[in-house]
Amino acid sequence: MTRVLVVDDSAFVRLAVTEILREAGDIEVVGTAKNGKEAVEKTLELEPDVVILDVKMPVMDGLTALKHIMEKKPTPVLMFSSYTKEDAKETFEALKLGAVDFVPKPDGVLIDISKVADELIKKVRAVATVPSNVLRLQNLKKFRGGVVKGNWRGCNVELCVLIGSSTGGPSALEQIIPRLPSDIPAPIFVVQHMPPNFTQQLAERLNSISELEVKEAENNERVRKGVVYIAPGGRHMKVRRALGIVRIKVFDGEPVNAVKPSVDVTAESVVEAYGSNVVGVILTGMGNDGAMGMKLIKSAGGMTIACSEDTCVVFGMPKAAIDLGAVDVVKPLYEIAEQIVKFVEVICNGS
Repeated sequence: MTRVLVVDDSAFVRLAVTEILREAGDIEVVGTAKNGKEAVEKTLELEPDVVILDVKMPVMDGLTALKHIMEKKPTPVLMFSSYTKEDAKETFEALKLGAVDFVPKPDGVLIDISKVADELIKKVRAVATVPSNVLRLQNLKKFRGGVVKGNWRGCNVELCVLIGSSTGGPSALEQIIPRLPSDIPAPIFVVQHMPPNFTQQLAERLNSISELEVKEAENNERVRKGVVYIAPGGRHMKVRRALGIVRIKVFDGEPVNAVKPSVDVTAESVVEAYGSNVVGVILTGMGNDGAMGMKLIKSAGGMTIACSEDTCVVFGMPKAAIDLGAVDVVKPLYEIAEQIVKFVEVICNGS
């Protein structure tokens, strides 16, 4: 049984979430708390496997509680926050402070909370298995190493980098994007499974700590080297080449592999646009999205990287790609920036 502490200032939300989790059969709600102070006390007392934590609460807010939990009893924390832009900002602050992932909270009526039941259950199960060493890595308040410089002077090859991630992805991306140099001769496409509003916050956060320009991708914009394009939450992203110019296509559509945006959707299009000159990276996340995409990249002659299990929050997506034979190298999270630079050098220098 996965033991969970539910923290929310609304008695209705606490009850609704508790009922949803109990119905899963393999999850036990060992306690509830109505504010951050109680959350810290009950985390120390009950030692739950997972804490579901609201952001806005009286007495002590969720962010302050999260700091105390990570200092006193590091525990996988799943934030339960609203869709608003302000809440998205606070959610990213929580991820920076050590929360593993989040579930966007609907408007607080039972039928709406029921709509996120499957996501809540899946994410509780996933984050409960986060190894303690990964929690420690998540809680390092600095990047592992500085910016990685590459040897690609005079590179005249058109190439790109594609990075796919899901649960635990925002923190993983913070270990990679800020370490890539501003002169990298390639655009970088990032597909992070997220709802609307949150990807804009992700882009702003990464842009503020990186040499590279990081932005949320816009439909029909022309692709530039040295820019990181993040697929907008809740929409797919493709690239297309016409008359020698590569542009981005952002569009709605059916979920692929039960997610939107999907790594596989973007991967198929980058192979069409760039052929063998693609570096594919698959990071932490549930499910198998990106496995077929990495296979397409590798089959076309590109190079692929997966995050190692011991530095993954959730090993689902990398494992699926590895099991498919779609991965050239498996690297710990803190060595992936170096490996991206190395593969870009290989493509540029033709060796």
